[in-house]
Amino acid sequence: MTHNAGYVVCGSGGQAKVVIATIEAMGGHVIRVLDDDQARHGADVLGHRVEGPIGNELIPARALVVVGIGTNRVREAVVHRLTCAFGTVVHPSAIVHPSVTVGEGSVIFAGAILQPGASVGRHVIVNTAASVDHDCILDDFVHVAPGVHVAGGVHLEVGAFLCTGCCVIPMRRVGSWATVGAGGVVLRDVPADETAVGVPARPRPRM
Repeated sequence: MTHNAGYVVCGSGGQAKVVIATIEAMGGHVIRVLDDDQARHGADVLGHRVEGPIGNELIPARALVVVGIGTNRVREAVVHRLTCAFGTVVHPSAIVHPSVTVGEGSVIFAGAILQPGASVGRHVIVNTAASVDHDCILDDFVHVAPGVHVAGGVHLEVGAFLCTGCCVIPMRRVGSWATVGAGGVVLRDVPADETAVGVPARPRPRM
């Protein structure tokens, strides 16, 4: 998974910090950290100086890019601005069955578990100690937060966000750009663009 030219990480917040740590844990080399926020330029993130803005002109040839931004819509917007090769990053302590497919730009953090037949799309985050069971589908730009448990046959559509510690029973669907609140328990499908909270998780009334 390493590359001769190393990795460029886009973003310099907490998500980027864990991406950098994961790249280094798997033996990769981070050569540049980019951020659009000028106030962050010159800051130090795990020994790497933040530069910017994020753009193709600051990405060396043959480098692999990982967008270290946890907010799904922002991560998507950054990806669509770039024309480069994206890296896939998997922490060595993660358990990923050989039958699992993981798309470009996705990151699998420490202690995560992906069981047989799971499919992970592009620019997905499977965060620390999250588990994704057999035959699940995680579409592009999904974020599965720390400690989430997803049972078998679940489909997380594009941009779905499962907040910390929630769980989903088998064969359920969380719609595109929907959010499940922290600690929520999904017993029924969550419609697209909804925010579902509680036990059981129910869509929150819109203001």
